[in-house]
Parts: sequence; C-alpha cells; structure tokens
Amino acid sequence: MAGIYFHIPFCKRICAYCDFFKSADLRRMDDLVAAMHRELDARSGYLRGEAVRTRYFGGGTPSLCSPETIAALLRHTAERFDCSQVEETTLEANPDDLSPAYLDALRRTGIDRLSIGIQSFDDACLRLMNRRHTAEQAVRAVEEARNAGFENLSADLIFGIPGFGGDSLRRSLARMITLNVPHISAYHLTIEPGTAFGRKAERGAFAPVEESVSEAEYGLVHRMLTDAGYEHYEVSNFALPGYRARHNAAYWHGVKYLGIGPAAHSFDGRERHWNVASIEGYIAGAPAETETLTDRDRYNEYVMTRLRTAEGIDLEEVEYLFGPERQTRLLHETARWTASGTLVEKARKIAIPPERMLVSDAVIESLFETE
Repeated sequence: MAGIYFHIPFCKRICAYCDFFKSADLRRMDDLVAAMHRELDARSGYLRGEAVRTRYFGGGTPSLCSPETIAALLRHTAERFDCSQVEETTLEANPDDLSPAYLDALRRTGIDRLSIGIQSFDDACLRLMNRRHTAEQAVRAVEEARNAGFENLSADLIFGIPGFGGDSLRRSLARMITLNVPHISAYHLTIEPGTAFGRKAERGAFAPVEESVSEAEYGLVHRMLTDAGYEHYEVSNFALPGYRARHNAAYWHGVKYLGIGPAAHSFDGRERHWNVASIEGYIAGAPAETETLTDRDRYNEYVMTRLRTAEGIDLEEVEYLFGPERQTRLLHETARWTASGTLVEKARKIAIPPERMLVSDAVIESLFETE
C-alpha cells in the first residue's frame, strides 16, 4: 500500500515560525495546479501498480484551493493510480477558511479528514505567531466541520512559545479536549533561520524557552492528553482510539509515497526524490533530484522513524531487514539506555516511553551507524 501527497504552497499570510516552502503570492495558483496535473501523468508509473491507501493535501494552506480544484486532482489521481482501497484523504486547513458552504462542498470531493491548524486558543499567542484566525474562529471551525459531517478531525497545537506556557498552554489543551478533537499534533516551537522568529532571534529580541521549560511543557501536554484518553503514539501525535493518522504512519514505517507539487518528496523503497523548491521552476518542469539510499542510510532511517513511535524498534524486523549482526550490535548499543530507563524492551521491541520522547533525538543519534 502507498500514499500520495499534494503540496499546495500558497498562504495568505506567512506565520512567524514557518520554514516550509511557501509563497504569499497566489497569482500562480492556476498555473501551479495545471503543473500538478502534468506531474500526475508523468509519474503515473512511480508506485509500480501499488494500491494507494492514503491521500494528503499539505502546505502551505490547501484550504485556499476551491473544492472544484481538490475534486479535479482527486479524480485525476484515481485515473492514474489504483485508489480503490483508499482509507483516508486529508486536507490541511486554516480555521478562517472553513465556512459552512466550503465545508459542505469539500465533503463531496472525497476529503474525509481535516487537519486544522489551530496552534493555540490564546489570541495574544496567535497574534505573536502571525496567525490569521482567532481562538473563537478556531472553535467555530471545529464545530462547523463536525456539523458538515467531518468526524475524523485533527488539530495542530504549538508549545514551547516564550511567554505562553503554564496556564495559557493548559487552557489551550483543555479547550481541545472539551471540543473532543480525536487527533492532536502537538509540536514544540523551533526557531528556524529565515523565519520572522529567526530574524528576531538574530537581533536578540526573541529566544527559545529553556530546556527545563520544554520538558515541563512536554510533560504537561502528555499528561493532560493521556489522562483524557488520548494515546501518545508518536513523538508529537496523540489520538483517541481508532483515530491515528494513517498517512503520516506511512512515513514512519517506510511505506512508498509519491509527492506531487513544488518541494514535495517521494520515496519508492530505495530512492528518495524531491521536486524543485520554486513555483516558477516547478511550473516550467524543472527535474526532480534523486538520492539512492545505502543499506546504512536505510538502517539509520529505520532507527530514527521507529524510535519516534510508541511501538519502537521490532528486533525481529531488524534481523529480517538488516541481518543478525545489526540486530546484535543494536542490542549492545541500546543496553545503556535500557539500563537508565530511557529505553524499554518488551516482547522483542525496544521503545522510548512516550512521556520521555522529548529526548528521542539524543537517543537516535547515538544509535546511528556512521561507518
């Protein structure tokens, strides 16, 4: 089974933290969508007949696309790929785009899951991040999406924002729980070069929260959501029973996926491809770049992605995919982490306890093969 990702890079307003490829100039939307249709034709053999299980519109802000645009891309995809077994079709959306009329039309296109970029229910925090919606609009978006028939909803939340931890974060989490959003992605703010926050940081006008604050806020997110019945199944993802994100799981479990659009990435099991990060270049047909993964690359990616999940590393799978020597070496290298409780081994699987996943990067890096 495979996934298809559509990258819609346009935004009405650029958020202060965002370092994804995007543009606030919407004038090339029609030309870009036409180029995406051409790419669907050109890459119709990429998945080698494998059935598509998930489809995902990310961005940017896909909710700037008309329902007709979304429907046309989905129809074209079904003409070029086997979509008879699709289980999930997601569209990322900004709260202020989700009017009742838009939601009703969107529901008829084949979109059955919405990922709503809420980020916070604190209006002052939203203004700091340069978001274009209010807390009230976020609440209304969730309610109206449900009224339109969207039960499979996800919402994004950002923590680690200077000045907006503590009670502000607690209130945002409580509001999310009260709204009964079945899937929540909670991300720690990272200050990236080239973003508005990054430029402020260079001037000394903005700084990341201290490590102890990060740990406390991560702990708060974990406790409040798991106490409310959410499963903490990946570093940044929480779900009520039956509502895990199926498309994102493809990235964490090495499933093939095709990326359509500028800066979109693809993976066929051995090679990684990525399109040019330029709207003009993409429209003009600039070729994708390609990287062939070595066995070491594949092993390191396996370790990295599996240790971000609650299931962790399957030792039997390691032996099957990479051989008994790597399995033995892995057990030796994880011994110090299991002794400290940072890793736990159970039923031939090694995982980081979800409440400690904030330290996953340090653990993962220590287990990488470098030579």
